[in-house]
Parts: sequence; structure tokens; C-alpha cells
Amino acid sequence: MERAERVGARALVCGESDYPVQLLDLRDPPMVLFAIGAIEQLSAPCVAIVGTRRATSCGERITTEIAGALARAGATVVSGMARGIDGVAHRAALRAGGCTAAVLGTGVDVAYPVAHRALHEEICARGVALSEELPGDRANGGSFPKRNRIIAALAKATIVIEAPHRSGALITAERALELNRPIAAVPGPIDVPQSAGSNLLLRDGAIMIAEVDDALMLAGLSAPNARQRTRAITDSAQLAIWEALASPAPDLDSLATRSALPVRECLTALTELELAGAIDCALTGEIRRRGI
Repeated sequence: MERAERVGARALVCGESDYPVQLLDLRDPPMVLFAIGAIEQLSAPCVAIVGTRRATSCGERITTEIAGALARAGATVVSGMARGIDGVAHRAALRAGGCTAAVLGTGVDVAYPVAHRALHEEICARGVALSEELPGDRANGGSFPKRNRIIAALAKATIVIEAPHRSGALITAERALELNRPIAAVPGPIDVPQSAGSNLLLRDGAIMIAEVDDALMLAGLSAPNARQRTRAITDSAQLAIWEALASPAPDLDSLATRSALPVRECLTALTELELAGAIDCALTGEIRRRGI
């Protein structure tokens, strides 16, 4: 704890009142999380934005738009302060006058990469930097995949923007999926390596971010608009289905059991909700609310 005090960090101990409650969903939450900055920003709706270190100009532009919109709407943008998409997301949130949280694979006081020293200082001053590594610890290969579970657990949803095969961003998406948190991805050209992994997420059932409003809806922050009003649910069977989908259902039978509806009535209501764009039915049989 002396090391934390020397660098101006707080030690958030698992089980104490200032420990981020989201992390308790992890099988292996960090026993101590070191923080520099405004930890109250973690009480706002948190959305993770992750992606490749070798972002395209298009990926950087899209990240700027999405992160800025989320920050302006009151979300805390969570990422890992790496080169590429991570750094762009943090900067966009700060430029928008919003909140951002950086989960580091080094000690909380160590800027990595060194090129992000100014960004690290700004996050510590206006956002919050977090790490389970001891203050002063330098980068090591194992700490970066490990910190991805913290990013996923802090966020109510994870958005992947440009991730090639074997990208660390895909590890974050996997951790979010294990926590039953929504994962979303921005589609990209099929001949661009940076989009290969994120496109596969979409193929496998991730929520598609086709426009900025989709990201706001994912965070539950967008104001009602004409498209959302057409999704208003008034039918009692549809409402029962919607309430039963507070978490995704693996198949029709389990959804019928949850909603206490006969299978035939459940299927009818399900079809109507899908046509209205309120739910998604994956090829695997899983049924979930769209954007939730």
C-alpha cells in the first residue's frame, strides 16, 4: 500500500464499499485494484470500446464518432490505453468532455506505450486509470490478456471496432460473453485484415453497430425516436416474452418455460417481436433482446 500512496493511487480492496461492484461477477476478481483518478466515473453506464493496435483511418474515425457520442450521452468509455483503437477511444471521450477509464497491463502509474504518456496523464487527471498490477510494475506479456477480463467486467457492453484474427480485443469479447454481457461489432470490408475478427463476431451473433445510434441504444442512453416507438410492446404475450429475455434464452422451449406461455403462443409472439426488430434469433437457436 505504501507504493500506492507514493504514486497517488488508491487501493480498492475486494469486498470494501469503494470496490467496483461489476467486478464481483468475475470468477477471479482482482483482490486489489489500484486506481488514480475519479473512481466515481465507474458508477456511470460503462461501455468498453476495444480493437486493433493497427487501426485504419476509417476505424479511427468510427471510433472517434462512437466514443464521443457515448461520452456526451453520459457513458464512461472503458478501454486499455493501447495504441490504435484504444487510444483513439480514450481521446475522443476526453475531447467530448466525458468520462473514460483505462485498464492497464502495467502498474497504474506507468504509461505504456511511452508514446501515450500525455494521454495517461490526462486520463489520471480527468478520468480514471486502473490496474491490478503493483504500482511501478512494467509491461509483461501475461498482464495484458489478464487485464482484458477487467475491461469486460466493468462494462455493461463491449464494442469491437476492427479486430484481426487473434486480436486481444477478441479476448475481451470472449470474457464479456462468459459474463453474459452483450458484445457488438462494427462490420468492415471482408478483404481488410483488421476487420476479419470483428466480422466473425458478427457472423456468430454479435450485435451489429451500423450507426452511432446503435451504440447509444446498446448503452441504454439514446432518446426515443421514431424507430424505437415502432417497437413499443403492448401485447401481453409479447410483454411476457420481453420480460423473460432479461437474459438470452438458449432456445424456444426454455423461453416458453420462462414466460409461462404455450410453445405455439410463444412462437407467435416471438415472430412478431422479431419482425418489429425488438429481438434477435441466432442460427444457434439463442434468442436475445436486440441491443441489450
